[in-house]
Amino acid sequence: MAKQATMYIVDLGSTMGECHNGRVETDLDFGMKYIWDKIATTMAANLKGGNLGVIGLRTDGTDNPLDTGEEYENISVLRPLGNMDLHQLDELRAQITPSGTEAGDAISAIVVAVHMITEFTKLKSGKPGSYTRKIALLTDGQGIIDDQGLTSIAQQINDCEISLVVIGIDFDDKEFGFKEEDKSTQKQHNESVLRHLTELCDNGVFGTASEAIANLGIPDIKSTKPYSSFEGRLALGDPEKYETTAMYIDVKRYFCTKNAKPSSAKSFVTKAPIASTQSSKTVNSDVDMIDAPANGNGLLTVKSSRTYRVNDPIAPGGRRDIQQEELARGYEYGRTTVHISESDENVTNFETIKSFSIIGFIPSDKYERYLNMGESRMTIAQPINDKARMAFSSLVHALFELDSYAVARIVEKDGKDPQILLLAPSIEPDLEALIDVPLPFAEDVRVYRFPPLDRVITASGSALKKHRYLPDDDLVDAMSDYVDSMDLSAAGKDENGQPVEYMTIEETFTPVIHRINQAIRDRAMYPDEPISPPAEFLTKWSHPPKDLTTKSAHKLEKLVAAAKVHKVPPKVKGTRGRREIPKPLSGLDVEALLNRDKREKISPNNTIPDFKQMLASPADDSVIHDAAKQMGNIIRMHVTNSTGKHKYEEVKADMKTFREYMIEFETPEIWNDFLRDFKKRVANGDLGGDRKELFQSLRWINLGLIDKQALEMSDVTEKEANEFFSLGSDLPTRSRGD
Repeated sequence: MAKQATMYIVDLGSTMGECHNGRVETDLDFGMKYIWDKIATTMAANLKGGNLGVIGLRTDGTDNPLDTGEEYENISVLRPLGNMDLHQLDELRAQITPSGTEAGDAISAIVVAVHMITEFTKLKSGKPGSYTRKIALLTDGQGIIDDQGLTSIAQQINDCEISLVVIGIDFDDKEFGFKEEDKSTQKQHNESVLRHLTELCDNGVFGTASEAIANLGIPDIKSTKPYSSFEGRLALGDPEKYETTAMYIDVKRYFCTKNAKPSSAKSFVTKAPIASTQSSKTVNSDVDMIDAPANGNGLLTVKSSRTYRVNDPIAPGGRRDIQQEELARGYEYGRTTVHISESDENVTNFETIKSFSIIGFIPSDKYERYLNMGESRMTIAQPINDKARMAFSSLVHALFELDSYAVARIVEKDGKDPQILLLAPSIEPDLEALIDVPLPFAEDVRVYRFPPLDRVITASGSALKKHRYLPDDDLVDAMSDYVDSMDLSAAGKDENGQPVEYMTIEETFTPVIHRINQAIRDRAMYPDEPISPPAEFLTKWSHPPKDLTTKSAHKLEKLVAAAKVHKVPPKVKGTRGRREIPKPLSGLDVEALLNRDKREKISPNNTIPDFKQMLASPADDSVIHDAAKQMGNIIRMHVTNSTGKHKYEEVKADMKTFREYMIEFETPEIWNDFLRDFKKRVANGDLGGDRKELFQSLRWINLGLIDKQALEMSDVTEKEANEFFSLGSDLPTRSRGD
């Protein structure tokens, strides 16, 4: 990226301290929104070549390199050309205040800016350097302007290849639709002079401040420098084996699309006074923490380090530090680790050499677009090789005329993993290229089978076209009408009021990147003010156009009626004490007919049915505790009396039912206390021998502690539940009274 040299000329005359056109802020504060935003953008780029300077126009004093005592008066250099940091920005902000004078010529200030840019960008040889030069003037047009010699000044600006931007406070702009009423004759004359000057310049822009500030919400797309990821031969066949039939073309490969990432943040601490606590925060990574002023933000860079430790019962504390050089690579093989020494590491690498070769062709209509695996790149012939350009053009045109794609294998450099690419022809008036996207290998494809949406397959294999799960004709028509009414292809309007596409791809910006950049700029430029809301361009896709939703409201009502959409009652947060008892279709009370008493005791020979019957409609919590106590005693009895694994499956079934009911009645503490006691008895061998195998098997059938993930009101964390099945863990046994 070329180095930059930008001079901002800010009108600080006394009239800039006034408020006009219903604004509650001064004209200076209003216009400086544009200047501050441009300065912040340059600072955020953090480029060494991002040089900027500020000149004050109509200042109380005079301080500029062309001051002779008679000319260029009331023009002061507030900030010479160079890089700017936040500390210097604060100093500049203090100087941007309205003066007490109206004297000062805007054309003379432009001449001073041209002189400063010319001197700054001049090489030691006297020739102009490679810079992007720009002058931006912010004024209300109320001062006196000398319009003599505009042609020669414009010629000098053009000779120096300087872009001139004039931003006027309340200047008339027909295209933007703004015209100031009751404008003074002096301001009308000044507008005409400045407009004429920009028209004489090759790169002149004249506009009103309202439009410039309104356009600040439109993100600027940063241009990137072309980067070649591959330079070599594109082969068709093997030229070394088949010299007469194989061919190759010298090509270069560039990025075509690449995922843009938002600005990252890094850690720092605030420089706190002695004997006070430091607080940790984050800051954008673009800010150089080392150069941060000690008396400004007071930020100190955090340096991280990594240590490696292994368990060692002999070492103090049971752990021993090791050096990174002592580490060895290993791969998991089942539950074991396979060690690979450094000398044998090459066996895990697939040896490849740099290559780019076409391995086949397919018709374009046979390719499924969902196979695209990532970012696209562009391959072109080497520009300085006429033979390669001709051969490459023939290949591109052949693919285009046959409506086909090429499939290629590429290794960008020796030792790098190979990729399979799909090459599609692209023919533009000034460019012929092959656009490629990576294709998946067989292991990358995920094949899922889902039921069709247009029919229902029965158990016998027949297909039903009409079913309660399929939309009827009325629903299909209602949905079609609603989709048509929400068409965005003509929902927008151009400057003439004609319908156009609501939002093109070129106007679709990622809100994450630009919102973060906007927040960083706001905090840097206005540290004491709240961060402004997101720009309208970033939220345009968040909500459909209001006019469109209003017009399609009746279509939506028809769709809701056709789809029979009903409001779902709110979900009950708890079911404790409200368990619904299954009712027979006849509506008869079976319990009353059979004259059965409520179950009060659980039989060891009919454990699960008795347990369920006892908890069918518990009167209070005491019934739940009684049933749980009996179930726990029966489970422990079965385990104790089991010969080997004879009763293990029955025990697991009992425990599964026990746990499910405790979750349903929202009493996780009952199950958790039982399982902790069960673990303690297993560890002590109190259940008729070694039952560790039974205890460990509970883990694989999800019969562990009821944690917060299973039931929100549980006081057991997920980590504690995972560590519970380690018989060596010394977890406390908590009871209801704790």
